[in-house]
Amino acid sequence: MSDGDSTSSLRLAVGGDHAGFELKQLVVERFSGIVSELIDCGTDSEEPCDYPDFAVEVAERIQSGQADRGLLICGSGVGVSVAANKITGMRAAICHDTYSARQGVEHDDMNILCIGGRIIGSELAYEIIGAFLKARYTPQERHARRLQKIVALEED
Repeated sequence: MSDGDSTSSLRLAVGGDHAGFELKQLVVERFSGIVSELIDCGTDSEEPCDYPDFAVEVAERIQSGQADRGLLICGSGVGVSVAANKITGMRAAICHDTYSARQGVEHDDMNILCIGGRIIGSELAYEIIGAFLKARYTPQERHARRLQKIVALEED
């Protein structure tokens, strides 16, 4: 991925708990020069902490317009995904492969990628994150219709 890629205009909020700390640090270092802005929402150590706090922080950055997309990392990716999906407007998914990361954005307008720091290694994480960042929502009729149904679920 080079600076000329479509990722160079994205603002990315990144957060994770103690179980995702090591991978988060590697990701922050790797992608800082690739996205237009990388916002590190913590945690800042391997000291035990609660993943919902970081899901909220990343989601609030997206809601406020400070970030375009988010990345959350915990041990498995499950906890941060569950927490982020409770927040209005967030469409978070665990992806441990590039196809799901790309397709989640293109078809479902996923705005938060969740990964497990204890599940995948850094090289695979970089590939998955790259696919997520490069992907763009394709508002075809069927995708838009399905997304509207998801938004309606939030409003109920």
